[in-house]
Amino acid sequence: MLILLPPSEGKTPAAGGDSVDWTSLSFPGLTTYRAKVLEALGTVSAHEDALALLGVGASLKADVERNTRLHAEPAAPAHQVYSGVLYDALGYGSLTAAQRKKADESVLVVSALWGAIRFADRVPAYRLSMATALPDVGRLAPFWKPQLNAALAAATAGELLVDCRSSTYAAAWTPPPAQTVAVNVFTEAGGVRKVVSHFAKHTRGELARHLLQRRGKAPQTPAQLQKAAAEKWTVELIEGTARKPHTLNIILPS
Repeated sequence: MLILLPPSEGKTPAAGGDSVDWTSLSFPGLTTYRAKVLEALGTVSAHEDALALLGVGASLKADVERNTRLHAEPAAPAHQVYSGVLYDALGYGSLTAAQRKKADESVLVVSALWGAIRFADRVPAYRLSMATALPDVGRLAPFWKPQLNAALAAATAGELLVDCRSSTYAAAWTPPPAQTVAVNVFTEAGGVRKVVSHFAKHTRGELARHLLQRRGKAPQTPAQLQKAAAEKWTVELIEGTARKPHTLNIILPS
């Protein structure tokens, strides 16, 4: 089982330490493409209209300035750098040592800057969304898609993929539908369902934590994932097709 997560938009900079070691990152076949995105991001971030070009507000000026020196910025494990609702709910720091090892092995983060990394990979804090277009790179989702198809094929072969990514990051890589379960979250009241945003992130983080904490073998099929999720929530599984992944709907009370 592998759990696919989006990065958080907000990130916690490392307090100190060494800068990123490119050779130590997972999926070394992505190194050339990471370098290309990093160079383009540095150029855009140094532009006088950088905030507008990156689609962020004035409150994030320091984050954008950090983009210009990412080669030298201190790095930390991805599970420390990524923060926010989903990552708070996952709560890596409060897992046991065995559960943290499981997370390091089974969580993949699809990233606008790095393509894909694992939880233990050490990276600096950065500001870049997958929806952004960069000079000489273009829009990042279509830029990364063929690279991730090639880089992740071996790592994900035969694994159940629990897809907790948002639509923005799901656009960067389409895993094989037969082995993928996309996770949706709804509230329901009076028989009427509503899509939620904040609670969807929180619940996906809780699902990841539940899968990392529960005893026994990790789910290997969509039906086994449904059974595991049903230990905590009301759920339903919608079978996929040749082109569409399976879908696990988690239903929260309104």
